[in-house]
Amino acid sequence: MQEIRFHGRGGQGTVLATIALAKAFFKAGYEVQTFPVFGSERRGAPVEAYLRLDQRKILVRSNLYQPDHVVVQDLRLLELVQVTRGLKPGGWILLNAPGLPRDLGPFEGFRLAWVDAAAIALRHELGAKTQPIINTAMMGAFARMLGAPPLDAVTEAIMAEMPRNPEQNAAAARDAHAAVVLAGLVRGGRVALEAVGAGAPQGAAERQEVGR
Repeated sequence: MQEIRFHGRGGQGTVLATIALAKAFFKAGYEVQTFPVFGSERRGAPVEAYLRLDQRKILVRSNLYQPDHVVVQDLRLLELVQVTRGLKPGGWILLNAPGLPRDLGPFEGFRLAWVDAAAIALRHELGAKTQPIINTAMMGAFARMLGAPPLDAVTEAIMAEMPRNPEQNAAAARDAHAAVVLAGLVRGGRVALEAVGAGAPQGAAERQEVGR
């Protein structure tokens, strides 16, 4: 079983993204669970959403305390929330970021991936410059990072679930799937680049083990 925690802000579509991803995984043959946790219910407030997936029936019904991977939709949350709490050693952290963060200290012992979801969203006219709609781009990057679900399943879920601009959202997911940078384990303040974009040979076997 794999457990993933998503960090976002109110209005960024974090919960909607996890629901669409759950449906994409289900279509790909996985058993799934997804549920959100809200703090202050206001636009811009930190939001968490969770995704469980397995190829067998999921019997656990508890909260999610030790995720295998983490997705962070807003870099500013790093100053407000301990996004790595409970994260298993070697787990992936996917960031919405234009490049490698200057301070790698918070990511020590974890694998780092990033994609400029904001730039991709704006290129597809999703949202405004001050608040791009990045959730579908993050979905595409997430699917590439884990090696599942298939991109076709992701775009089909987006077309079915996104209330506005489904074609642009699906295109953003495809672009992010190709553009995500998959980096190696952060150790001693350094990270060895594993792969850029799709077709990366390193780490592929690990990502294919999702749900086993």
